[in-house]
Amino acid sequence: MAKNEKRVKITLACDMCKRRNYITTKNKQNDRERIEMKKYCRWDHQHTVHKETR
Repeated sequence: MAKNEKRVKITLACDMCKRRNYITTKNKQNDRERIEMKKYCRWDHQHTVHKETR
């Protein structure tokens, strides 16, 4: 089965420590702008906003 080219891999970076903690996928057709998620940062020991990096 071929992979779906509509979904692309993205990296999420923490706003506070600027480390790239998570890799996920998103649908490029539905989410054109950069996404933000609230995720746990193991270096800050709290939930912080993680933004998509390029």
